[in-house]
Amino acid sequence: MKSMIRLLLAATLLWSWLSPAAAQDVEASDIVRGGMQALQMVDTDRAGELWDGATPATRKRMPRADFTGQIAKSRAPLGAPKMRTWVAVNRQVVTDTDGDTAGQYVSVEYETRFASKPDGTLRELVSFHLDRDRVWRFSGYVLR
Repeated sequence: MKSMIRLLLAATLLWSWLSPAAAQDVEASDIVRGGMQALQMVDTDRAGELWDGATPATRKRMPRADFTGQIAKSRAPLGAPKMRTWVAVNRQVVTDTDGDTAGQYVSVEYETRFASKPDGTLRELVSFHLDRDRVWRFSGYVLR
């Protein structure tokens, strides 16, 4: 029961800041705030909860263990984030025969300085998809 409550809380946190509206109606500040919430989940080793609340397409594309393993592997050598600044918000409409992947996406890109890499920054990209039920859900995380 506790895990279900945590799952619902995590999912609610991710899309509570966005109303079920069209992508053109989404404010950039809402996307930046939502992306930061997703990154804080990654920072606190809660990537599994993030995957649990993700879009059906994301969950089909990559099993939970692979998702959490890849994030842990890429983030472990970097240490804790010391500075994170958003640098871009992008919107995209994808046409696809798969109804789970087609539709509106919004992503936010952050420039991040990590404790074990003090002289350089990396880019983190967090993406969201407007699902068929008109709810924005997490759809991806990329570190480059």
